[in-house]
Amino acid sequence: MATRSPLILNQLGPVVGARIAAHPCRPTVLAHGVGRAPWDLPAGVEVLLTRPLIGWDAAPAKLPPGWGEGLRWIQSASTGMDFYPPWLLEGRHIVTCARGVSAVAIADYVMTAILSFEKRWDAIRLQGPEDWRRETLGGLSGKRLGLAGFGAIGRAVAERASAFGLTVGAVRRSGWVVPEPGVEPFDRLEDLAAASDHLVLALPLTAATRGLVGAGLLAQAKPGLHLVNVARGALVDQQALLTAIDNGRIAGATLDVTDPEPLPAGHPFYSHPGIRLTPHVSWSDPDFDRRLGDRILANLDAYARGGPLRDVVNARAGY
Repeated sequence: MATRSPLILNQLGPVVGARIAAHPCRPTVLAHGVGRAPWDLPAGVEVLLTRPLIGWDAAPAKLPPGWGEGLRWIQSASTGMDFYPPWLLEGRHIVTCARGVSAVAIADYVMTAILSFEKRWDAIRLQGPEDWRRETLGGLSGKRLGLAGFGAIGRAVAERASAFGLTVGAVRRSGWVVPEPGVEPFDRLEDLAAASDHLVLALPLTAATRGLVGAGLLAQAKPGLHLVNVARGALVDQQALLTAIDNGRIAGATLDVTDPEPLPAGHPFYSHPGIRLTPHVSWSDPDFDRRLGDRILANLDAYARGGPLRDVVNARAGY
C-alpha cells in the first residue's frame, strides 16, 4: 500500500491534523507554529497543508532564496489561489486545491440570498402591530438565474435553482463543447446579464477576470437585476455597482466578498439599503472540516502510492 511516509506541515488546525496523522502511510505531521510566517517551512518538509488568511498577504513579492527545497506537494484549503503569492505555484512541487469542497454550502447560501431578495425578507419583518400590512412578494418560478462560472459551485446552484422553477443560463471559461442538461449556454457575460433576474458570480479571480463586473456590463444588465457575489470581491468594480444601484439600473446586490476584506469603517456598503453584506462565510457549514479532510486523505492516498493527485492547480491559469 503506502510507499512514502512524508513530513507534513499542517496549517489547517488540529481537526484536520489528527486525521492526517492517522493515515496508514504514517506521516510525521508538524503543527504550524504560532506567529510563524506561513511560508517559513521547517527543514525537510515534503508536504504543506495551507489556507488563506493566515499571513500570506504579507509574503515577499519574490521567491525567497532556497524556498521550497524538498517540497513536493502543497494542498490548499481554498478553491481560489489569488490569496497566495504567484511564486507559490511555481517550482517542481504540485499544488492542489479544495475545488468543490464548499459547493453545497455556497449553493445553499445563494438560494437563501435569492429567496430573501424576492420575498423581501428584511422589509416584511414586523416590529410591532403598527407594521401589519399587505405586501405583494416576488417569486422564483419563471425567473432566470445567470451563472458566471459553471464549475462545482455553478452545478450545485443550478440543481437547486431548477427545483424552484428558475430558468438557468450560464457562461463558462472553457466554453460549451457538450450541452449541460437544464442549462442554457451563453457565450458572453454581457448577454447573460441582460437576460437574467439574478446573476451569480462563481469565477476565480485572475488577471482576466479582475473588474469583470464594471460600469459597462452593469449598463447592459436587465433592469432590476440582483447580483450575488460568492467568488471574489475584486471581480466587481464596487463604485460602479454602487452607482448602478443608486441610479436604479439594478435592484441590489448580495455580497459575501468585497475588496478589501473587511471594508473600512464607514464604507457605504455597510448601510446601503440595496446591499446585503456578509463576512465571507458562504463556504461555511458544520461539515467543512470533514469534507476537507476527506479530500486531503484521498490525495494523500494517491501521493503515498506515487499516483496522480486530484484538483491540481494550473499554474499558468492561476486556478
